[in-house]
Formats: sequence, structure tokens, C-alpha cells
Amino acid sequence: MWFTIPNLFTAIRIVMTPFILYALARGHFLLGAWLFGGAALTDMLDGTVARRFGGETKFGAYLDPVADKFLLSGIYLGLAAGHAVPVWTVWVIFGRDLWILALAAVAFKFTNFREFAPSAWGKASTFLQIMTAIGVMGAVGYRDVILMRICNGLIAGIVILAAISCAEYSWRGVAWFKNRGQSARQTGAGTLT
Repeated sequence: MWFTIPNLFTAIRIVMTPFILYALARGHFLLGAWLFGGAALTDMLDGTVARRFGGETKFGAYLDPVADKFLLSGIYLGLAAGHAVPVWTVWVIFGRDLWILALAAVAFKFTNFREFAPSAWGKASTFLQIMTAIGVMGAVGYRDVILMRICNGLIAGIVILAAISCAEYSWRGVAWFKNRGQSARQTGAGTLT
């Protein structure tokens, strides 16, 4: 069953995202921050309700991270459209995500590898993106020059963590292929599918 209360919370988050993007793009950064807070609340509620009341579904397990990525991507598109962050920041974030998707697509197509757990670097990168977005919305919304300087440093951190997490995911893939090749030689098998 795909229609559950936790999945409804996730769907609400998806529906809220264009409104958050629009508010940020129009320069309403504090409104965007409040809406983001509401969306974050739905993220907390969907997981809590699913675990506490047994509403976990396979559909929800796929939908939740998609909703999270849609929300965070929408926020950065809105921040760039509202001239609160440089456009290249969006390119770095999207580039990282597209690289990870490409690696996963290759793994799905050519291997039987299906364990795509996020790495510590990937989680740190996403966490910094969220904290930076909140900081930027507050800095621009309240016209706080000191907070904006801090956010500029956080944006540099986004670039660094994006590069590290891309390299780490790539290394994991190479290591998997290397280990798989060694075990195939040991057993006499040569296929990767």
C-alpha cells in the first residue's frame, strides 16, 4: 500500500517545494525560511510516524530521499534566482548529485551491486548544504553582513565536501569492481552481472 500518513507528509514536502523556490526567487527569504521549516517538519514527521506506527513502505523508502533532494535542489535554485548565492554553487551541488546518480546508474546496469548507502562524506555534504541554506536565508533576510561572510565560508565548504564525497563514491565503485574482479578470478567466474 502506497497511501499512508507518512507518505502524505512526504507528498506535502514535494508540493511545498515550488512555493519555497518561488518565495526565494522573488527575494522573500524569511518567508522561504519559514516554509522550509514547515517542509523540514514534514520530513521529521514522516519518519517518526512511519517508525512509531508501522507505516513504513517500500514506496516511502524511495519517495522520502527523492523529496529531500527535490526540496534542497529547489532551495538552491531559489537562492540563486534571488541572487543570494552564486549560480556556480547550484552547478556544484547539481554536478555532485548527477555524478552520484551516474555512478549508481552504471552500477545498476552492469553489476548486481545494490547497496547504495550514503557515506559519511555524503551526509556531511548534505548537512552543510542545509546549514548554509538556512544561514543564507537568515543573512539575506535580515541583511546581516557578518552572517553572510560566514555563509561565504560555508559555501566554500560545500565545494570542498562535494569534491570529497564525489571522490569517495568513485573510490567505493572502483574498490567494488577491483574486489569483484579478484573474487571472480579466484572462483573462475568472469561476469559482473
